Amino acid sequence: METSTDSTGATDATAAPGGTTGGTAPAFTRRALLGTAGAGLVVGAGAGAAAALTAERRDPPAPAGGAAPGPALGLARVDFHGERQGGILEPQQARVQLAAFDLAGGAGRDGLRTLLRRWSRTAARMAAGEPADEFDDQVALDAGPCSLTVTFGFGAGLFDKTGLADRRPAGLEPLPAFPADALDPARGDGDLFVQIGADDALVAVHALRVLQRQAAGTAALRWQMSGFARTPGATATPMTGRNLMGQIDGTNNPRPGEDGFAAKVFVAAGGEQPAWLAGGSFLVFRRIRMLLDNWEALPVERQERVIGRRKADGAPLGAPAGAGERAPVDLAAQGPDGSLAIPADAHVRVAAPAANGGAAMLRRGFSYHDGLLADGSPDAGLLFLAFQADPRTGFTPVQRKLARGDGLSRFLRHEASGVYAVPPGAPQGGYVGQTLLD
Repeated sequence: METSTDSTGATDATAAPGGTTGGTAPAFTRRALLGTAGAGLVVGAGAGAAAALTAERRDPPAPAGGAAPGPALGLARVDFHGERQGGILEPQQARVQLAAFDLAGGAGRDGLRTLLRRWSRTAARMAAGEPADEFDDQVALDAGPCSLTVTFGFGAGLFDKTGLADRRPAGLEPLPAFPADALDPARGDGDLFVQIGADDALVAVHALRVLQRQAAGTAALRWQMSGFARTPGATATPMTGRNLMGQIDGTNNPRPGEDGFAAKVFVAAGGEQPAWLAGGSFLVFRRIRMLLDNWEALPVERQERVIGRRKADGAPLGAPAGAGERAPVDLAAQGPDGSLAIPADAHVRVAAPAANGGAAMLRRGFSYHDGLLADGSPDAGLLFLAFQADPRTGFTPVQRKLARGDGLSRFLRHEASGVYAVPPGAPQGGYVGQTLLD
């Protein structure tokens, strides 16, 4: 929530749609704009991102005859090929499909290579708004690309099953058990992870269904989850999104231009991790159920003290009226009675990078709501997704601290988990995972 080290947070925000386009489609380039994100969306950038921040979305040209231009949301396109995989640095979409697959016995390295080539070819076509080359069910036939991104990750078990144990990254070790974890193994881990984002639900579901059918005989679906964020354009002006607790969520996600941004998010060449992963990342996934009945029973003032920010505008407690969410967090500020304005167990204080050795992650969290549990409480919360250079120095130490001292933890249950190595992007004519398999 509060920072890049937050255990519940979505990410930083702007709500404008966009994409890399061809022909007369809108000219807002997501690959060029390694930038702001909407509805709890990511702010992300690598080298050279500062110059890209000057890019602006332009309305599509008016069609012949002088009619008003149509909506640009469906025309937004994200190129599949590039230095990084899509779905990390681009603005967060309105919908997500998450899935993990397990390799079939005997698939081996050759079977994995064939599957990733097929998946990469198909993902590139769908990201361009073209039909899949096989198993297209025509569900998304009338839609444009809708900012579709497909991001692939590798679980620890994949390396043993393909005879590549000597190339398994050191950062892919299992996460430790954290206090109060209630993890369901059937809804976590997996050999192959897929994140599919799009601004239209049918486009995302269609993409997952196509990839699942293409995997038949090589990999079987282990688990699947759906999530959502604010739809681009839903607010009058771009703004940081809110989670299902109603909190503005993602104010302090790592931002372009910050010193060491790339070192926090991407694997550097020549370091401890294997050469094939250079330029890639690690992803930590957690399904975090929010105890919304308990949370909503609290008065707003008490909710604000749990978080350490005002609910209305996201400003830190102790900040003057009108300060806004970007106001500096003053952990020494005191209230009229001399007590700390931001309580000792407030999420803002416990999650601050300064309190965690500077650990940071780039979060792309999505909300989920899957009806009611047997006791009548909502099965709802956050699909937490955090990209980082190494979970051992990012997620793990931060979550240890949050589990021990964060007041927000009383309103959360971590119910599924996974860690994946995310390879660098695929060049034109190549496929994701080529640096590992060829």
